[in-house]
Amino acid sequence: MARRHERALNEVLTRAEHRRAIGGGAASLAGIALFIGLATAALLAFGSGGTMPSILGDPYIHRVLRFTLLQASLSTILSVALAIPVARSLARQRRFPGRIWIVRLMAVPMGLPVLIGALGLIGVWGRQGILNSFLQSAGLSEPVSIYGLSGILLAHVFFNLPLASRLILAGLDRIPGEYWLMASGLGMRPLSVFRFIEWPVIRRLLPGIAGLIFMLCATSFTLVLVLGGGPAATTIEVAIYQSLRFDFDPERAVALALLQITVTGLILAAMALFPAPDDHGLTSGKPIRRLDGHSPAARGADSLVLVAAVAFVATPLLFVAVAGMKADLLKLLGEPVFHQAALTSLVIALSAGTLAVLMAAAIVNARMALDASRRAGLGQRGFMAALSGASSLVLLVPPVVLGTGWFLLLRPVGDVTRFAPFLIIAINALMALPFVVRVLAPAMEVNRTRIGRLAASLGVTGFARLRLVDWPALRKPLQMAFSFAMALSLGDLGAMALFGSNDLMTLPWLLFSRLGSYRTSDADGLALILGLVCLALTVAGASGHHREDGDAHERR
Repeated sequence: MARRHERALNEVLTRAEHRRAIGGGAASLAGIALFIGLATAALLAFGSGGTMPSILGDPYIHRVLRFTLLQASLSTILSVALAIPVARSLARQRRFPGRIWIVRLMAVPMGLPVLIGALGLIGVWGRQGILNSFLQSAGLSEPVSIYGLSGILLAHVFFNLPLASRLILAGLDRIPGEYWLMASGLGMRPLSVFRFIEWPVIRRLLPGIAGLIFMLCATSFTLVLVLGGGPAATTIEVAIYQSLRFDFDPERAVALALLQITVTGLILAAMALFPAPDDHGLTSGKPIRRLDGHSPAARGADSLVLVAAVAFVATPLLFVAVAGMKADLLKLLGEPVFHQAALTSLVIALSAGTLAVLMAAAIVNARMALDASRRAGLGQRGFMAALSGASSLVLLVPPVVLGTGWFLLLRPVGDVTRFAPFLIIAINALMALPFVVRVLAPAMEVNRTRIGRLAASLGVTGFARLRLVDWPALRKPLQMAFSFAMALSLGDLGAMALFGSNDLMTLPWLLFSRLGSYRTSDADGLALILGLVCLALTVAGASGHHREDGDAHERR
């Protein structure tokens, strides 16, 4: 059976198409490896001096490492622990008023620029925020602080609680309906349902979810830069930025960059040790009918959890919207610096999105061509493994570390800012690459399986195949991938933090500059504009994907 499937896939591609697919994948892989490899080599070369051991022994670096691991661990524990009751409440109360909108709300922070989320959190939890204003009116003096460790934890929970909730909810929704039918027949109480049905599923999901959130928090940059509050609350990436931007201490920046690569490498290695969660067994597809959430006590508890989760996530977003509407938007839109920043952001986002989609398509196409090969030797298997891991290299070498390596590499050439736009485009494209690959790979594989052999039998190849066969089937997934890649690039501050200047200004950098100069009204207006643009791109990509799914469902 496997051999017949392999031969069928092989018949889909002509020899010329096979060569082009392999060549495109090799070119993309070489470009990614070269860009990351040169930056890493520059760091290693600069860090090979005799002063490196003394720098690594600096108590400041030890303190930064301890704080990075501490805040990432606490953020992960809080995010996952709070996400479990939220996901269980959403899974139990399937007819809760507005449930679908709550699930959609949980997706908003994932597509929201980090700087906008931080601004909303400051508006709610800051010194002059909504909560402190209310508590001050009650006679308390600034009882809540948004800066330092508490603010970083709060911000990480704001962004990662929705992510963990959606992932756990997806796992709970995959539990076969027969389980709930049996639980109802046995009269199992809610505690027994959690112990014997829900917890085994959640337990298998937790290592992957916790590892992902820990990685995101350990490499956090913008949130810590805005909310850190001083040297006592600094992560490795922020320390790299400070060493280059303010202290101009390249040796310390290199030591921190190498330390960051080591930390991320260890995290990725630890995540690889945990097996992927398996399926839950055979099912006849019975609908999910849960009776454990019908009691008044369960409904009341779940309602409190969901209302609290909605308030926690929605209030900062509402603050950004309301505060942005109070700003002088017409004045902001008419400023030449806004025009410059908007045009620069648009060019960078379009370029990064296009580059990410092209690289992802080439990588996926090459992987499919290798899968269709009748004889896979050692070299092909190694090439296949390299293609599979190419999109994850940016997780090993984060954007600030890449920027540091290229800064050191280009410094002898002259003014590094001349190359800054190209570096930012490349870094943003690499940041979006893992997501784009995950969107395009299933769509391209399904398209090749369904209509690839028919196109080959009709002799439709080359540009004609792309125009008549592949483009109509892949237009919606490409739209989704490109929209999200653009949104990620538009909201990025990490790469711009190293290379941003008055001559190279993007919307996030302009927002950060206004926030740093205490022009909060302008920052609120810019946050609203940038948030609306990124949200529109996210919705455009997701709506196209959902329409495609709905059409397919109607056809079935």
